Amino acid sequence: MLEVKDLVVAYGRVQAVKGISFSVEEGQIVSLLGTNGAGKTTTLRTISGLIKPVSGEVWLDGERLDGTPAHAIVTRGIAHSPEGRKLFPRMSVEDNLLLGAFTRRDHAGIKQDLDRVYALFPVLGERRQQPSGLFSGGEQQMLAMGRAMMSRPRLLMLDEPSMGLSPIMTQTIMRTIAELRASGTTVLLVEQNAQAALTLSDKGYVLEVGRIMFTDTGEALLRDDRVRRTYLGLDL
Repeated sequence: MLEVKDLVVAYGRVQAVKGISFSVEEGQIVSLLGTNGAGKTTTLRTISGLIKPVSGEVWLDGERLDGTPAHAIVTRGIAHSPEGRKLFPRMSVEDNLLLGAFTRRDHAGIKQDLDRVYALFPVLGERRQQPSGLFSGGEQQMLAMGRAMMSRPRLLMLDEPSMGLSPIMTQTIMRTIAELRASGTTVLLVEQNAQAALTLSDKGYVLEVGRIMFTDTGEALLRDDRVRRTYLGLDL
């Protein structure tokens, strides 16, 4: 579905992403892992059209995406739930969700997807008219994911969905990601909680300072001594 080829991204003279290549097959959960500064968020922002790469290519279903405006990438089937959630705190839950459907004109479909989000995250439905700024971190993360889903994406990119959440809420978010994949949504996941991410993932890529250092199935990376020592904090 998604293919990234030799992607180079820089902030001024500093290269944040140094020629990485990876792919995401339809129906998979694929994780990008690594420490802070590895280039994970920059990669997602480049795929979604928020950053222009220095060089390299991004392809979706055989059509080239790099250079396409961000709003047009949404219409092509990619949605991005950003790091830090980036909600509009004074707007209601429902208005935040409807912003995720801003490219759509199918009102019946939008209503159907609102109902789907409320079924997936019942607390959002119960508090749909409340300002999102009153919500806890976990509830805001649910809303950010729901907003991204409102564009009805084929590929959902999630940047640090468990950041700042309790272990119980992290389990809820990870369970929801698995449910989204089961319903047909492909997921590209950036996540500091490497163990939780790899447990879900069909495939994982480990980045260090803008380069891919390891790639394998999620199960194999969980067993890899280098990954276990460096990213899972496990003594061998």
